[in-house]
This record gives sequence, C-alpha cells and structure tokens, in this order.
Amino acid sequence: MTSKSLLLIPFILAGLSSLFGKRPNVLLIMSDDMGYSDLGCFGGEILTPNLDSLARDGIRFTNFYSENMCWVSRASMLTGVYHRTSLRNGTLHPRCLPLPKALQDMGYATGMMGKWHLAGNYREDGGAKAVYPDKRGFDRFYGILGGASSFFAPFGLRRDRKPIDGEFMKDPDYYFTTAIGKEAIAFLEETPKDKPFFLYLPFTAAHWPLHAPQSEIEKYKGKFSAGWDELRSERLKRMKTLGVIEKTVKLSPRHPKVPAWKDEKHKAWQERRMEVYAAQVTIMDRVIGRVLDHLRKSGLLDDTLTFFTIDNGGCHVEYGANRKGDYLPEKTRDGRPMKPGNLTHLMPGPEITYQSYGYGWANLSNTPFRLFKQYDHEGGIHTPMIAHWPKGIRARGTTTGTLSHLVDLMPTILDATGIKPAEKSGGAKRIAWDGRSILPSLQGEKQPDPAVLFFHHARGKAIRTGNWKLVFNKDGKKKAEWELYDLGKDPNELNDLAKDHPGRVRELAKLWNGRERNQLTRASK
Repeated sequence: MTSKSLLLIPFILAGLSSLFGKRPNVLLIMSDDMGYSDLGCFGGEILTPNLDSLARDGIRFTNFYSENMCWVSRASMLTGVYHRTSLRNGTLHPRCLPLPKALQDMGYATGMMGKWHLAGNYREDGGAKAVYPDKRGFDRFYGILGGASSFFAPFGLRRDRKPIDGEFMKDPDYYFTTAIGKEAIAFLEETPKDKPFFLYLPFTAAHWPLHAPQSEIEKYKGKFSAGWDELRSERLKRMKTLGVIEKTVKLSPRHPKVPAWKDEKHKAWQERRMEVYAAQVTIMDRVIGRVLDHLRKSGLLDDTLTFFTIDNGGCHVEYGANRKGDYLPEKTRDGRPMKPGNLTHLMPGPEITYQSYGYGWANLSNTPFRLFKQYDHEGGIHTPMIAHWPKGIRARGTTTGTLSHLVDLMPTILDATGIKPAEKSGGAKRIAWDGRSILPSLQGEKQPDPAVLFFHHARGKAIRTGNWKLVFNKDGKKKAEWELYDLGKDPNELNDLAKDHPGRVRELAKLWNGRERNQLTRASK
C-alpha cells in the first residue's frame, strides 16, 4: 500500500461512519419465573400494556427457548454458549466472551440494573470473592448478586460494588422493581447522546416471594375467582386468536398435584396468590414502559434494538415454612419477625410474608404446556420473546415461528451492531458460540431451523432437532427413561413415541451424549 493510500484511510473510515451513523443502542430485558402465556400479547389476562405495545410494533417469537432455571439461562444468553460450557463455579467461563464486554470494547456505555446471579461465591467475606458485573463488562450496576430477594428489602443490594441497604431502610415506599426502573433511567440520562448504550434489565419479578403494594394487589381483586381450570381454557382460546399457538393445539392435562378448582379448599388464599403475582408483573410492565417512554422522548427508541424474554417457565415450587436462605430476612424493615412459608391463614403480599404461587397457578402460567421450571419439558423452557427495533426491523407487527434459543441473542446483537467478536477472551482463544444470528428473521426472512437445540440441567435433559424432541425427566423417579415427541404434531408432549420409534430414540440419545461430552470438554480446557 502506498503512502498516499494510507493517508486516505481516515477519510474512508469517516465516510463509512457518516454513512452508517452511530451503532444502534441495545436494550435487553429479562423477567424471572414467568410462563409462556402470562403476557397479554401471548394470551394472558394480566395487564401488560407496554409489552403488548412493544409486540405490536415489533415481532413475537413463538418458538423460542430458554434454559430451565435462572442462572443457567443468564449464562447462555450473555455468552451465546450453552451453560454446560459457559457456566463455571457459578460465574461465566473466562474463555466465553460476555456480551457486555464485547459491546464495551467497541465504545458502548454499559449498564445493568436488577438480578446478576452470576457472581460465583458472593456469600463469603461480605462479597469480596464475588465476580461483580464490572468484571464482565458493565460500567454501571444496581441490584443484587444472588437469585432471589425480598422486593421491599432486597438482600445484598449494591450500587456498583458498594452495599446500599440503607436506601431501602430509609424509604417506606421502596420496591425493588420500581427502583430498577429509576436507576435505568438515571443511567440513560448520564450516557452522552452521541454514545451508544447497552442496558440490561434482568428483573426479579415475578420470582417468589409474592410481594406487592396492597393498592396494586387490589386492582386484581376477583380477577382469578374462576380458578385455574376455566382460566387455562380461556387463555388457550385467546392464544389461538392471537396466533401464538396453532389452532389444533389441545390443552395439556391439569398437573396431578393440582386439584380441580371446584375442590380447592382455600380459594380465597389461592386467589390472593395469583393477584399478587399479577400485580408484580404489571408493576414490571409499568417500569418497562417508563424506560421506553424516556427513550422515546429522548429520540432514542427508534434506533434501540430491544429484546424481552423470560429465563424459564412458571415456577411450581411451594415455599416451605422451614426453608432458609440469605435471601430471606429474619425481620421486616420496622423490626417485625418474618412469617415465611405458604401459610393458608396468611394472605401473601405484605413485607412480613414470604410465599410462592405454587403448582396450580404455574400450570396456568405455562398454558398450554405441562410441567414447570426445573424441567426440560416445554413448560420449563418454552418462553415468549419480543424483538423491537423500528429502524432495523422490516417485519414489524408480525409473529414468527423461527426456532431459536437464548444462545442466539448475543450473535444477533453483535450482528445488528456490526461488531465482530474478539478472537480471544481471558487471554486464550474464545470459545465459539453455540447460537446463531436471527437477524434475518427480524428482516422478515425465513430461516432454516438450527441443526440441534441442547438442554441439560436440574431435573431434565433434552435435545431437539427439527420437530423431534428427546427429553428425560427425573422428577423423583428411581428410574426414568427417555421420552420422544413429535412437536410438530404434539407441542404439549402428550403422546410419548419412544416405544414406537426405538431407533430414533437411540439416534437422538447418541447425539445428546455427544453434545454433552463436547460441552464439558470445552469447559474443562
């Protein structure tokens, strides 16, 4: 290259920058422990007007998958690599390039407000051994390091690395979800307008405990009095009308541990559980709306690539009175002793309580699927996803059945921002993505299915290729066997075909075992 050519390079680069403008902003939102059909735009009766609006002006992904529990989903999403490789000792593998780091290195302002849950051993030495978000590429952090906490007095609340428990102790109106939104807007206000941002909002809503202000709970009084049987049927009808489920889909049976609503002995208490849960979701939606309104008024929303999804399906766990954990305070902020557990004589919602919504309502949340969080059946991992980007999405206001997974979000975001990931991470060769860019789907193009989707955690393991899904469910059984489903004909996994197709079971089991070995081998290097 001649010296004259070298002199032209800055001008060429300047021209390209002028042509393409600033890279798009990125807003990544994740809620916690919600079912496929809870959002209004996916068939639920819970009020979510802001997310519904986002869906109307964006794209709903109806064939999207998470992992089956909280932290493993976060590891997969933030690295593009399945958690069997990307998660090591409770934090991200050093050879997996984190999404915030990739964006930070390219000049993005990066902020996270909410639930980290990738801190490693954060309980020792007052958090000194924790892997904080700033070690993974975030400039700003507000939230908790662990996986659950009181909404009125969140355990281990921090701003960056500084403990800030005093903030909620002094504020009788403090509510964690609302605070996440305030901190998010503060981050946006402090970010220079000419600098792109990456904002990550992993809410704890609607994970237990069932906490919400009484005024918000009262808005749902009587909303769920019909009970889970009737409400599941009504949801399914709306889902078919909305096009988020095929019209031929049938409702999965009520879970065996859930009585018919007519036989439920504690109806008032059960109703209140779902009222609080719904209030948690609606408050989160309102906070998301405030963030979106701020972006709109600032002229930034049109060029902000936004994703909303959920970390896993609805959580069936019944919170026991004897359950312990650092996330459970011994006393309320005003000194009253806590009364934890799903106590039928105590209505959930106030700060003094610590309850969950249980099997029956999780069954409703996961309509039409069966089973829950912790399982690799559809109820545990099939989650809604919304994509929104007015300047970048051609197929606005549509629904797509593109088969996709949390590991696809990082490749998609870097593809949309024009960023090529670094070859090294943690001083060694970067572990390659398991995911792929689904940017073509945002442009209205039809994408082929990925060759394989792989799952393994907690109670389950599974593999999906095309419409065939092989899934294993421990569920307390001494001996469990692989189950085989054709999801094209049987999306609710009601007809186990394993005995009819033993050859396919062997084929897919061999494929799963190979993927598992590959994931663990990569993680050990």
